[in-house]
Amino acid sequence: MKERTFGKTGLQLVVAVLAATPVLVGLEGILSGPEFLNVAAPWPVDLDSHFRFLSGFFLAVGIAWYSCIPHIETKTERFRLLAACTFAGGLARLFSLLTTGEPSAGHMAGLCVELFAVPALVWWQACVANKAAETARASGL
Repeated sequence: MKERTFGKTGLQLVVAVLAATPVLVGLEGILSGPEFLNVAAPWPVDLDSHFRFLSGFFLAVGIAWYSCIPHIETKTERFRLLAACTFAGGLARLFSLLTTGEPSAGHMAGLCVELFAVPALVWWQACVANKAAETARASGL
């Protein structure tokens, strides 16, 4: 039972906690626009539009992460697609860091999650999925 709790249930809990960030930040970005980042208005209308679009995408990705939680052991393709999207965002954030400079602590934390935690979650989900498949084979399912 301990292995199952550490495996599937633990993974579900970690995903639930981490997915709260894109959901909450996405909602705030949609509602507040660039002001969310303490940027003084006025800003270009195109910047506002692009920022809110990306915030909507961020919200959708967070909701999609939540859709993986039930039966997380069977959601490998969706999990990996979301991980690839999140990792790509982290690479873009790393490019910004290297070319523009260090962002705020919150963005640095996001960068660490995107480039380090997400690949670890992919590995963890694969272990959970493999264990579930082995258990199903052993029980004749």
